[in-house]
Parts: sequence; C-alpha cells; structure tokens
Amino acid sequence: MSATAGQAADGVRSLADRFGIEPGMVVMEMGYDDDVDQDLRDALTDRCGELVDEDTDEVVDAVLLWYRDGDGDLFEMLVETLSPLADNGVVWLLTPKAGRDGHVEPSEISESAPTAGLQQTSTVNAGKDWSGARLVLRRGAKAKK
Repeated sequence: MSATAGQAADGVRSLADRFGIEPGMVVMEMGYDDDVDQDLRDALTDRCGELVDEDTDEVVDAVLLWYRDGDGDLFEMLVETLSPLADNGVVWLLTPKAGRDGHVEPSEISESAPTAGLQQTSTVNAGKDWSGARLVLRRGAKAKK
C-alpha cells in the first residue's frame, strides 16, 4: 500500500495530496518571501524534491505562485507562469486568507485568471494564513505558443 493510499484510508490527506503533487514532478515557485507557509513548502519538497525558481529552463508540472495584494499586476504574474508550464500543468495561486495582510479579493482572481488563459477549478486551505486557487489552462490557451 502506498503512503497516499494509507493516508486516504485513514481519512487524512497530506498537503502534497491536496495539491496533486507526485514524486518526480517539477514544481516552480514564484513570489517566495519570509511570510510563506513553510509547512506547505516542506510537504511539497518532501514529495517532489527541491522547488525550482522562475529562472528555470525546465518544463514544469506545477507552479506555486505566492501572491499578495501590492505584489504587482496579477494578470502579468499569471502570464509569466505559462511559459514553462506543461500543457497539462497546474498553477496554484496562493493568497493570504481574508483578514490577513495582503489579502487578495476573489474578484481580482476571477478577472485576472481568464484574461491570462487560465480557469479556476477549485480552492484549498493551504495553511493557517494562505488559500490556494487551482488554475488550469483553458482549452487552446497555449496553442499560440
């Protein structure tokens, strides 16, 4: 029985499970700062190895984008995630929860993601202070590459 199957049998899913991160995946991280959720980072690196930064030349399976209100233009940052992203890759937009410094209004995400060629499919609790929005490429969004 795999660790994942064991965790599911116990009714407990790890953070890496919730994010769909598997061993061998290449995961890029953008927007890192000292306020990120270290438990989440540790869970993901335990599962897939070191996270690569935005200067990578690799095709990535997932992008973790830590984004706070005031970090710049969300649309532009989302567009930056697309270049290294595999066609079936996922962008996890991590934003501070309501009431926390840097909270991002959901309307900003719902306006910026589709314009960047992404659609939101779900949200997860990404830690004590962070929420994660799962964004995937809209059909045909990368064809213009």
